[in-house]
Amino acid sequence: MIYVIATVEIAEGKRAEFVTAFRANVPNVLAEVGCIEYEPTVDLATDISAQADARPNFLTVVEKWESLDALNAHLVAPHMLSYREGVKHLVKGVSIQVLEPA
Repeated sequence: MIYVIATVEIAEGKRAEFVTAFRANVPNVLAEVGCIEYEPTVDLATDISAQADARPNFLTVVEKWESLDALNAHLVAPHMLSYREGVKHLVKGVSIQVLEPA
């Protein structure tokens, strides 16, 4: 099993529009072979001293996949290519971190 933390920087004032488009694609991703979890999240402001300030223009995707092969298939799935094309005007940047259990 692998984990993915994907961080999406969203254009100023476009988070709600991006979240709507993202959530519309979630059922397609969850139906993919090897997808265990795929959840969009946003920063929660707290008074925990170790936490960085909340970022209003970011969305973090918490993902769990059965294998790296399943993740690689996800990245080129037709619905993902279409989704990325549809939201590219809303996205300033994306980074991912792929992790495995220690």
